[in-house]
Order: sequence, then structure tokens, then C-alpha cells
Amino acid sequence: MQMRLELVPLPTSDVDRSKAFYVDQVGFVLDHDVEPGNGLRVVQLTPPGSSCSIVVGTGMGDPSAPRVHGLHLVVDDIAAARGELAGRGVDVSEVSDVGGGIRYAYFADPDGNSWALQQLSR
Repeated sequence: MQMRLELVPLPTSDVDRSKAFYVDQVGFVLDHDVEPGNGLRVVQLTPPGSSCSIVVGTGMGDPSAPRVHGLHLVVDDIAAARGELAGRGVDVSEVSDVGGGIRYAYFADPDGNSWALQQLSR
């Protein structure tokens, strides 16, 4: 049996603000922004190079649900990735080396869903 993680829903209080943050500041690709009716809006976004997307929207969950923490974006060059995000106005932490060739930097979206940039030395 194969299982693929392809979509992670994130709670948001403002869909347009989340969409702008992920597209304009983090650099995700906008896959879909559809409103099929009955108050439902689905905005699907994908990190460049990833086969897993996130989705924010209305009518598909409780906007006051607990935030998602510790989502990882694995990068080849954490200093460059951090610099690019900071240059786009993302409040991203300094890079920390946790040992064993693993380095991290952290940021959160406007709703408090948190992310880690991770670089693994090979």
C-alpha cells in the first residue's frame, strides 16, 4: 500500500491575507482559488519543488481551530532561503545549527501556523 501526503489544511482567519503571505512573501505557487458555492472557498498553494500543498479557505473548517506547528520546508541552502524570505518581509529567525549537520530557521504565517526551514548536510 502506498500513501502520499499531498495536502495539508491550515486554519486561517483571513483567506486573502494568507494567500498574499504565501504567494508574495514565501513564494508558494497559487494552484487554485475557487469558490464552488455555499460559502466554500478553496485556495491551494504549493511550495516550489514540492509535491505536497497547503490549503486555506472558508467553509471547510473552523477558523479558530488550533494552529499547525512545525511544518518543514527542506532546502539545499538555508542561508540563501532565509535571506530570500527576509528580503520579502518574512519575520524569519536566524539560522541555528542543532548538530549532526542539521540547521534550522523558523517563521510563522499571520495566523500563527509555524514553519521550519531545514537543511540537512549530506
